[in-house]
Amino acid sequence: MSGDRRKEIVRHLSEDDLNRLLSEADDPKVVRRLTFVKNLYKGDSLEEAADRVGKSESTGSRWARRWNEGGLGQLTPNFGDGRPPKFGEDEQEQLLEMLRDGQPWQPQEIQHLINDEFGVEYHPVYLGEFLKDLGLSYAIPRTKRPSRPDNAEEILDERVSDALAEDTEEPHNKREDDEEGWVVDEDVCTDGGTVAGFFDASHPQPYDNSRRLWYVDDPHHERPLVKIFEPAVGFYALNGESVVSFPEDQTKERICECLERIREQNPATRILLVLDNHFAHTCEFTRKRAHQLGIDLVFLPVGSPDLNPIEQIWKSLKWEASPLIVESANEFRALVSELFEQLTSRLSFAKSWIDEFLSSRLQFFS
Repeated sequence: MSGDRRKEIVRHLSEDDLNRLLSEADDPKVVRRLTFVKNLYKGDSLEEAADRVGKSESTGSRWARRWNEGGLGQLTPNFGDGRPPKFGEDEQEQLLEMLRDGQPWQPQEIQHLINDEFGVEYHPVYLGEFLKDLGLSYAIPRTKRPSRPDNAEEILDERVSDALAEDTEEPHNKREDDEEGWVVDEDVCTDGGTVAGFFDASHPQPYDNSRRLWYVDDPHHERPLVKIFEPAVGFYALNGESVVSFPEDQTKERICECLERIREQNPATRILLVLDNHFAHTCEFTRKRAHQLGIDLVFLPVGSPDLNPIEQIWKSLKWEASPLIVESANEFRALVSELFEQLTSRLSFAKSWIDEFLSSRLQFFS
């Protein structure tokens, strides 16, 4: 239990010296830290000693480490009067190390940390600028999936390289136990360059109960809400025609129909398609049909949806579509199609992906 966690504390000062310093101190920050050390002297656990002075166990752990390493000088920075000191390079490195240890942080938590540890106060407006200058990012944290390999980017880079390097006459993604008959359809032409894009399904809906709305009496919806049951399946093309479809389900047959539509909209080119490991994507039926259509499937590493830029397309589409009022499912499908076309016209959603996985291979797309 964290409450039983004990910390070996170096007795740089006697208890009498600590008591003397406490009686002379007039800075509440100094009093709080010295009281914390005194509590450890008395046998408190880290959590108990920190809790008595209104701090978390992680803060107490930092204070104890600094005390053990350098005594009073390390524990109590210069909290003198006047304008708060600026961060020097050493202090910035020290702050970064603290932020790495406890990330992610809320802005107010960082404000308290900077104030307690360095005696510096930032106005909230300038705190964000300071943190960006330090190299921090301000974003909604993603949950890392346990199945995601640590080298997911390296795996995907190798798969993209393999797909582009392969002779287009040879079956891509054909496995040893697959049936024969992996032949490109006679009416499919793939010698007009390469189109790269991203494939995924989503379930946008024409309503959003999480937004605040203006109301006079009671904040309830009285209009009927349209419900869409089938998925939206999209192809976000970097240098070709993007496509969105609304199949009745995500079976392998329906997925292959979506691939056929992608081929229709991108004729006379080889197609490099990045997608996840849904069974309807990885089964032999789909892999074989993709080859027949001249489409090379590049499967993402397991648990790595963040490596598919179309995820950001869906996120933006849902945000823009959710507050709009539609009268029918057909009207909503038309709205989704329009928004999808607008959003996929931007390469900004895939800029970092292009930089990481395609920048050295652009000759394949010229």
